[in-house]
Amino acid sequence: MSLLPGQRIPDRVAVVLTSSEEAREISHPHVLVVAEDGDRRALGAAVEHALEVGRPEGDLVVGIDSGPRPGYAIFVGDTCIGEGILDSPEAAGAFSSHLRHRFASRHVLFRVGAGDPPRRNRIVNSLLAHHRSVELVDEQGTTPRGHRRPRDALAARSIARGVGRSVRDRLPTNPTPGEISNTQRLSREGSGGLVTISRSSAHRVLRGEISMAEAVADALSSRNGPRSRADGPDREPL
Repeated sequence: MSLLPGQRIPDRVAVVLTSSEEAREISHPHVLVVAEDGDRRALGAAVEHALEVGRPEGDLVVGIDSGPRPGYAIFVGDTCIGEGILDSPEAAGAFSSHLRHRFASRHVLFRVGAGDPPRRNRIVNSLLAHHRSVELVDEQGTTPRGHRRPRDALAARSIARGVGRSVRDRLPTNPTPGEISNTQRLSREGSGGLVTISRSSAHRVLRGEISMAEAVADALSSRNGPRSRADGPDREPL
C-alpha cells in the first residue's frame, strides 16, 4: 500500500517503510527507514525484515495439496501468511529448505493431503529427505468448488488445518496397476484421443522420471514415425 505523509494508516498495516525525513511524522509501532540512495539490495533487505516483523509469532504449519503441481498454504496459528503452487512434487524438498532458512527460529510442520498416492508419496519422500516433520491428512472434503481462488490453494488451507498422522519412513513409489491404467487414460484424454502412452511410460510418469507432456510427445513421435524425404519441404517437383 502506498500512502502520503499525513494519511491515516489502516489498522491492517503491519510495517511502514519510509525515509528518515518522514519517519518522525509517522505514528506506528513498526516503522523501518529505507535507504534513500536507491540501493536495491538495501531495499530488499528492509522488505524482508518488514515481512518478518509483521508476521505473528509461533510455529509454522504448511498444508500441501498433492498433485502434479502441488498447492501449498503456510499458517502461523490461524493466520495464513502465504500460499502458492510448486512446480513438481519433488520441489517440496527445496521449498522446505527455503522456509527453514527464512524462519530459522521456528518449527515447521508439513501436512500433506493423502489423495493422489503416487505424487503424495513423492512429496513426502522429498520432505523426509530434507529431515522435515511430516503428517498425512485425509483430503476428503478439502477441495472446494465454485470459488475464484485456485482449488489446490484452498485445499491446501484445509489440509493445513486438519489433523494428520505422523510419517517418519519413506513411502513406496512403485505405482499400482490401477494407477498405471488411470495415467494411460489421462494421457488419452489429454491428447484428444490421439494416443495412449505405454504402461512403461505411465510408470515413469508416476515415478516423476518424465512429465505427462513428454510421454505423450514420445508416443506421438513413435506413432508418426520418421518422415520420408518425399514428405519434406525440400521435395522437388516431378
